[in-house]
Amino acid sequence: MSEHRNGPVRSAAARESILDATARLLTQQGYDNLTMEGIAKEAGVGKQTIYRWWRSRGALIADCMIEGRLIPVEIDLPDTGDLRRDLSVWLETIIAIVADPAGGALLRSLVAAAAEDGAVGDRLAAALGADQKLSHRFASAVEQGQLAEDTPVDQLGMAILGAIIVPVLARRQIDPDGFRRLIDHLVRPTAAST
Repeated sequence: MSEHRNGPVRSAAARESILDATARLLTQQGYDNLTMEGIAKEAGVGKQTIYRWWRSRGALIADCMIEGRLIPVEIDLPDTGDLRRDLSVWLETIIAIVADPAGGALLRSLVAAAAEDGAVGDRLAAALGADQKLSHRFASAVEQGQLAEDTPVDQLGMAILGAIIVPVLARRQIDPDGFRRLIDHLVRPTAAST
């Protein structure tokens, strides 16, 4: 009977150890240098234990993201009724994360992992707030007359996310003034509100 009770406890401990090791190694070494062998060694488990729960590095990284081990919190997108201010607050938070060398390296690693496993990309978009939250915020702005009725709210969110990711991938400094100009351009008064 005690063997049965110890099994799930050991499994839970091994799972935690694997997720902790993955997050630690991804942050330290980046995606290109992350291996299942290295994770197994760091976690003190056999490689087969990892593959019992995860089919790939991407799936493992996705679980790390879901549990908040890589980007500790989802970045909220406020809805105060002032779209320009809300977007500025949201972007300033993201820019602060990716402007840090460790944050930029982590984002590049997560984009590489997303190329292998779509769940990582979905989780990355959710963590940055660029999934449904951004679409809903733009839809709210359309309802409030802050954006034109024909605004492609889903595509607009992805475009903004791309404007963040592309410079990080190219290892270029993100220009906060450029983002302010982008926001000003996107949030111009509609013809009905002028």
